Amino acid sequence: MERRAISISGIVQGVGLRPFVFGLASQFGLRGFVKNQTGGVLIEVEGEDRSVDGFFVSLMNRPPPLAQFEEVTCKSCLPRNDICFRIESSSADATSLIFPSPDVATCDDCLAELFDPRDRRFRYPFLNCTNCGPRFTIIRNAPYDRERTTMESFVMCAECRAEYEDPHNRRFHAEPIACATCGPRLQAVDAHGESFASGEDSLAAAVAALRQGRIVALKGLGGYHLACLATDARSVAELRERKQRDAKPFALMVGDLAGACRIAEISTSEEALLQSRRRPIVLLRRRPGTDVVDAVAPGNRDLGVMLPYTPLHHLLLRSLEPTPLVMTSGNRSDEPIAFEDDDARERLSGIADLYLNHDRPIHMRCDDSVTRIVDGKELPLRRSRGHAPQPLNLPVACRRPTLALGGQLKATFALGRGRYAVLSHHLGDLDHYEAYRAYVEAIAHYERLFAFEPELIAHDLHPDYASTRYAAERGRSVPLLAVQHHHAHVASCMAEHGLDEPVIGVAFDGTGYGTDGAVWGGEFLTGDFRAFRRAAHFRYVAMPGGEQAIREPWRMACAHLADAGQDGSAWFDRIQRPALRVVQQQLERRFNAPMTSSVGRLFDAVAALAGVGDRVRFEGEAAIALEGVASGTPAEHAYPFAIQPGPSLVVDTRPLIAAVVDDLRAGCKAARIGRRFHSTLVDLIAQVCGRLAAENGLGAVVLSGGVFMNVLLTAETVARLTEDGFRVYRHQRVPPNDGGLCLGQLAIAAAWQESGLVLG
Repeated sequence: MERRAISISGIVQGVGLRPFVFGLASQFGLRGFVKNQTGGVLIEVEGEDRSVDGFFVSLMNRPPPLAQFEEVTCKSCLPRNDICFRIESSSADATSLIFPSPDVATCDDCLAELFDPRDRRFRYPFLNCTNCGPRFTIIRNAPYDRERTTMESFVMCAECRAEYEDPHNRRFHAEPIACATCGPRLQAVDAHGESFASGEDSLAAAVAALRQGRIVALKGLGGYHLACLATDARSVAELRERKQRDAKPFALMVGDLAGACRIAEISTSEEALLQSRRRPIVLLRRRPGTDVVDAVAPGNRDLGVMLPYTPLHHLLLRSLEPTPLVMTSGNRSDEPIAFEDDDARERLSGIADLYLNHDRPIHMRCDDSVTRIVDGKELPLRRSRGHAPQPLNLPVACRRPTLALGGQLKATFALGRGRYAVLSHHLGDLDHYEAYRAYVEAIAHYERLFAFEPELIAHDLHPDYASTRYAAERGRSVPLLAVQHHHAHVASCMAEHGLDEPVIGVAFDGTGYGTDGAVWGGEFLTGDFRAFRRAAHFRYVAMPGGEQAIREPWRMACAHLADAGQDGSAWFDRIQRPALRVVQQQLERRFNAPMTSSVGRLFDAVAALAGVGDRVRFEGEAAIALEGVASGTPAEHAYPFAIQPGPSLVVDTRPLIAAVVDDLRAGCKAARIGRRFHSTLVDLIAQVCGRLAAENGLGAVVLSGGVFMNVLLTAETVARLTEDGFRVYRHQRVPPNDGGLCLGQLAIAAAWQESGLVLG
């Protein structure tokens, strides 16, 4: 007779592990218990030694589909002569991290019940089970039990209670369990805030409103969406005007994979991503002739498409089949997504004609994740719903609990304890007060949920970032570590691949504060987590007007033309003369014209010269347009450039700009200029990396920064460097943009702690 205590950490709560363990223990005739604890799950089993062995092997080899075991400890203990196996009440402690499951899309079993007229949950919009449904967005505190979720106020009916307590039922200890008798209910509310329908009638009202070309605010898992018919040009235009979103693409939701194939060209890898239980928005190539109106993604060859991930989505899309819906974040412009009912009615007033909401509160807002496939592998652009708060492993363990705050744009933060890194969901741009407030509230929630008190805080080097100011406020009692922006970019890619070695890091983006106070963004770094050297960078060019140059790329074109000794007047007769004179004066006097090495700004300059992006309405629009015209063009030979020697190599872009001007004079189209420019960057990266490898004996190249969201550039750079004999790493689990910065900051902080370079 033997008794063993098994402790498991990882994603083990809210994923059906306890009922699975109950069933497995019954199968092997074992006694004991299983319970949630703050660190994960504790199991004690007692019985014949071979039965205990068989139980353990089965548990390790075939856990529930949503469970992810990170650490497992197993030790013998004294028998207690239990008479049965039971599920015990949860216990809490503050010694280790818990990893609640992310929100999970409706499973096939629940979907079958949803459309089965014989089932008691037929067309019930909130059905779920142990294998699917809301998790992270409804959890208020740990451990994960119903009384610590927003389902606490819904008292289970007798039938739900029986399912919940039946170890042989799929809903055994499914904490959000509900039905039409005892669970959340739909409600339709008009633009004046008056409720006028509930239940099935409210769904019918929303369907009718959409068919009439109206805009519906729909309460989902992590917040409100704004929906309209994607085939109705007037509705889409009206949504753009009301939402104050001129051109940034809207996401689409289609009923099923067949619906996605009708509007987009989809590879096998993209199919798998669309249908994964994370249900992200996947960027897909628009199918020619689709009835999705151009205004959904103006001038863009791609569409952002997702499949339904809640029963309510399935019901709505089934009623409108086969028409795709615009399904965009419920907010104005760049505000955070609305998730509380009263706030949504206030903030979406004047946008939504009808609100389809429900009475299950959302505790933590969470935007949709956005991703794409490049060369058969994922390239995430926004890591949020379906991922958070799933942990990643660090190559170097944090010796002290560490909070990494990320940057200013696409803000995320990370908690580090031991080998675990818990990345937050996407929180938006901290330029906006509401986004900053959501960011601060989310940090407090994660610290409470994970029983986490940081003993070190890592932040960006930029002194004016809101995240840096937040660090300063908390720095009165906690040591701080400032991390250079591009070092964090490179470290984030290293961390997700488990690298802990010197590498060549290629970090290309729009803006990052450099150690010399200039705006960096075209960087080649050598080093590791502990230290880096700026081994090469792009030549500095002025940014006339500072941030205005980001919104008006023609300014960067003027700056690059002036730097290359080219007369820009012939190319910018479309720009008002007074504005052009101001920019020329800023360049001549170096007034309000900070210096930058940014490749993002170089993209802007070439896009403006090629005539595809004088002004932008959202971040990266000019670069996306240049990639778009270049992608359909055969490969071209590169423009010339120079690499100047020095303590750091300097990439001289003046020959490139002069050659672009020559092409313009020769009447070359934007597509050819864009294609040659991409080829130039690939050639340039390969040449600089070749030199640095020869000088430093380095064989690994890491690609990071927002510029590497560019599919054409990323694919061709990886291919070229691989051909040149490098081991090449690019992002596959966290975004290359600033959404991945916090992971890099955390990895650097952990390595510094290990080396004794920071307190602790």
